[in-house]
Amino acid sequence: MSKLRFWESLDRAEREDARSILKQVISEHVENLVSTFYGTFLHHQEGSSFLTHNMVAERLRHSLHRWLLDLMDCDLQDPSEYQRRQIKIGEIHARIKLPVHLVLEGASLLKIEISRQVLGLEITARRTATALVGVDEIMDYAMRLISAAYVAGTQRNAHNDEAFRLFSLGQDFAMERETQRAALLEWSQNVLFTLMTNSGDTRLERLGASTFGLWVRHRGGVLFQGSTLLDSLEAAIRTIDVDLLPSLEEARSRNPASVPGLVGALQTAIEEVRFLLNDLFQAAAEMETGRDPLTRALNRKFLAPVLSREIALAKRNETPLSVIVIDVDHFKSINDRYGHPGGDVVLRQAAELILDAVRASDFVFRYGGEEFLVVLAETPLRLAVVLAERLRQQFSQRQLLLPDENPIQVTISAGVASYDGHPDYEYLIRKADDALYQAKESGRNRVCTAD
Repeated sequence: MSKLRFWESLDRAEREDARSILKQVISEHVENLVSTFYGTFLHHQEGSSFLTHNMVAERLRHSLHRWLLDLMDCDLQDPSEYQRRQIKIGEIHARIKLPVHLVLEGASLLKIEISRQVLGLEITARRTATALVGVDEIMDYAMRLISAAYVAGTQRNAHNDEAFRLFSLGQDFAMERETQRAALLEWSQNVLFTLMTNSGDTRLERLGASTFGLWVRHRGGVLFQGSTLLDSLEAAIRTIDVDLLPSLEEARSRNPASVPGLVGALQTAIEEVRFLLNDLFQAAAEMETGRDPLTRALNRKFLAPVLSREIALAKRNETPLSVIVIDVDHFKSINDRYGHPGGDVVLRQAAELILDAVRASDFVFRYGGEEFLVVLAETPLRLAVVLAERLRQQFSQRQLLLPDENPIQVTISAGVASYDGHPDYEYLIRKADDALYQAKESGRNRVCTAD
């Protein structure tokens, strides 16, 4: 990586003088610099969404001020810590998909504004020139580090996204297809039964909110990412929910004679959904890779693409999203007493309990040695806590079997957190991790939520 050649060419006194000038300008004009930099995002549609989260907005002034001052304090003898900080920033930008060109544009405007303020100081021409060249070089250096880390992080995320898509294509499609066919049939039967038995104002369940609809929106969105058939399927679901079902609800009370015709139109639309579903599965290739071989939960490397996508969906659709981090209590003692074969059997049965408890639209990952992470689509914190508590009780009431068929009692601790608008998925995971830590510190065998 290129070094700061101009800064290195200065003697110590000149270097400290330039730093002092730049720090003074930054501190005195921090509000204007913040407005200049983040104004870049506010004036771009693709960037403005990153400034809507309250916590981010409250920290902007302090974070940018500290970053600019840190730039001036680069240790030329050992720049490793300076480089590490810039690389971390680039990795965060990649993780939350912050457009790098907006960051570069904002940095360019910062340089201009800082330079403008330096030019307004009553100092010698040499001191002015030294400060101007110095801020130009050091900010360009930071942007090179940030951009390189951003590109590497983006490539890594893209690789994981594609790996998860390929993994998803390798699932047992025959079973998945039949499961979703059954879910669609169950929904249609429930709607028709409601129509026949209720002549009042009972609201018909929307297909998009059903088990089938949730699966299409979340798991189907991964399985068939980029497919025009998926777009057609989602459009067909919207037609049913937005046009046909409201028309049926109104016709029941105001024009009963039109109900049979509308029911016929609904059945035709359901057939179209079934047809599109079949086509989607037929278009997919079969292969299997990517599950944890012991527990059959999803591999942790797929956590980034899944959570990034779910956060984007939650933000766009204004729907809730929650995660649960689950830890098998005192697992080390199980391994110590019964050996790793005993521990593996316990983990496998623990995973089965968790997988059986979630919906088809949810995701279960093996998060660590004895930890699991559950992503609950369109689920508020309250219901996520209910699920976590139900799981905790199931573990408390059920004995698992060791390899020799002897029973063993196992408990779990769980931390629950919900998406609050922060664009970085690791922030959401950290909240759940902190809640799990609280549960373990409080005595284990309990569920705690993020504050």
